[in-house]
Amino acid sequence: MVSARPRPPSLRVPGGSGPLWCSLFTERARPSWAPSLQSLPSENPPARGVGRKPGRAFPRHSPSPTARRGRKAMTPKPAGPPDGGWGWVVAAAAFAVNGLSYGLLRSLGLALPDLAEHFDRSAQDTAWVSALALAVQQAASPVGSALSTRWGARPVVMVGGVLTSLGFVFSAFARSLLHLYLGLGVLAGFGWALVFAPALGTLSRYFSRRRVLAVGLALTGNGASSLLLAPTLQFLLDTFGWRGALLLLGAITLHLTPCGALLRPLTLPGDAPAPPRGPLAALGLGLFTRRAFSVFALGTALVGGGYFVPYVHLAPHALDRGLGGYGAALVVAVAAVGDAGARLVCGWLADQGWVPLSRLLAVFGALTGLGLLAVGLVPAVRSEEGWGGPLLAAAGAYGLSAGSYAPLVFGVLPGLVGIGGVVQATGLMMMLMSLGGLLGPPLSGFLRDETGDFTASFLVCGSFILSGSFIYMGLPAALPSCRSASHPATFPPERGELLPAPQVALLSPGGPHSSLDTAC
Repeated sequence: MVSARPRPPSLRVPGGSGPLWCSLFTERARPSWAPSLQSLPSENPPARGVGRKPGRAFPRHSPSPTARRGRKAMTPKPAGPPDGGWGWVVAAAAFAVNGLSYGLLRSLGLALPDLAEHFDRSAQDTAWVSALALAVQQAASPVGSALSTRWGARPVVMVGGVLTSLGFVFSAFARSLLHLYLGLGVLAGFGWALVFAPALGTLSRYFSRRRVLAVGLALTGNGASSLLLAPTLQFLLDTFGWRGALLLLGAITLHLTPCGALLRPLTLPGDAPAPPRGPLAALGLGLFTRRAFSVFALGTALVGGGYFVPYVHLAPHALDRGLGGYGAALVVAVAAVGDAGARLVCGWLADQGWVPLSRLLAVFGALTGLGLLAVGLVPAVRSEEGWGGPLLAAAGAYGLSAGSYAPLVFGVLPGLVGIGGVVQATGLMMMLMSLGGLLGPPLSGFLRDETGDFTASFLVCGSFILSGSFIYMGLPAALPSCRSASHPATFPPERGELLPAPQVALLSPGGPHSSLDTAC
């Protein structure tokens, strides 16, 4: 019996896909690209160190360097923020959201005299309508952030727009001041809480290099809508009365719903794999366990104690200093124009990466406090015909510094908590500002009643802002140390980038491995 001739062993070209029979090649007629037979591995390789020269053959099943480079190049990398594109549509939506929330809330004071006359109540009683709406809007912002984290920003903002519109419509049929407290104060205020923080948080997720500029552009909706809505509301009050004006404002605020529809969901590498479970996790209260965010929270609460005082008492302070009605209006207008313009300029400046955001936040916060001190210390004018040049200059300086501070306080959040927690951090930051906002104006009014003018009010509130800015100086020490890296990485789950340039890697507290595309 003749045994079958054994089949020659199959050989493979390193990095190739098919067998290469020995009979196809000889050492005499071998193509230049093919390896020699001695360099090809056999199916039964010799033992380690026996019959094999180092550097002559590839290990079994090991791809060639070319194949490894191709496979590495084909591996998909997680995408970061688009830094443009649809993000500008989101910025326009956030601009409208800011205008239809804070801009309308500023202009709502024009309707308070009509409400006081109709219900025969004092100005203090009717002032609680706008005060309650502002308090609910800011205090309930963490609820809007939690719902946005669980269900997405788009449905939450759309529902918030409907609730805000219903609050104005219900208030148009009010029979007592209590109905206005519930309609405008609670229902509309809660609707505003559902739209502002999710919209600003979503905008921060769409941008990286131009983030502060985009946030500053969205925040200018406050001043722009105030210039448009204030005369519009006065026209509606004169033409249709306060009930008809509130009905039409309900129709205007319903436009918050299509603004929410423009907030397209965006998945980023720093997102959690699953929505948080439990109310505490959804509210993001665990962020307070991070030292950097705790320092930021304390400083922001102190700044909020004086930041909103000029919103309420700048015009009365101008009247006390001897300016007439138009002179006081001019002071407020100068501060508002400076505020709106500085938000765009500071947003562009912060995105250049010349100075860390935390340093800019401390500097412009301190300048805001100094601006309030200057407003409180200006001398009185001698006649009502005077325009009050020193007060105009001080108000303009305050407006420029306060407007520069506004985009920074939102733009620094991704660097503190990471891109995945920016929506929750925005809601918590709004709540902290509301705590200070509820303290500042009443304290300012109390000091005015005790001293007879607003000098002590602006000095004390300016000191609050300076104290918060001093606490901001601890932010660089609270952030992890950074070291230059040759290959930038993607954003990790727990931390984001603080500045767009230069590219460095953040060292995690628990180990030496770099895992962050950031700058400090």
